Amino acid sequence: MKNLVDCINKGLAFFTICLSVFLVFCVTWQVVSRYVLGTPSTVTDELARYLFMWVAMIGAAYTTGQHRHLAIDLLAMKLKRVGKNIVGLVVQTAITLFASVVLVYGGSLLVISTLETGQITPALGLPMGYVYLCLPISGVLMIFYVLVDSVALIQNFSGKDTAISESH
Repeated sequence: MKNLVDCINKGLAFFTICLSVFLVFCVTWQVVSRYVLGTPSTVTDELARYLFMWVAMIGAAYTTGQHRHLAIDLLAMKLKRVGKNIVGLVVQTAITLFASVVLVYGGSLLVISTLETGQITPALGLPMGYVYLCLPISGVLMIFYVLVDSVALIQNFSGKDTAISESH
């Protein structure tokens, strides 16, 4: 399982870095075309917006897997091992509910409805469903990471000390 998690981590890191580099290129070209050439590029403006959505959502999934997401852990710091595991499982459950309902279910409905209506982006002419596809993809990735972390927490209850922060 660790090899699979490592492979997904590397793939997401590489994908997010590539998207970020392309995003910086688009924004740079937008600035050059607007202020140097005097004719702003409408394609790069729209593309930058959509790339930013993908970077944010895929980056959020990657961040969840790296345990670097925003967390308020005052309660967990005060608790002992079993209490920390219980709080950890509650947090993992909340993340799973959010990712399942909002990102996977809601995102999938959004993708399907925009593909069915034939809505396309104004400048690029891409189906909007492809733009919104980052929502269910990031949700599935978050749920994957939550399941891996939940297994580690459950193993901690049985006495096997596998720290989730060190497993990635």
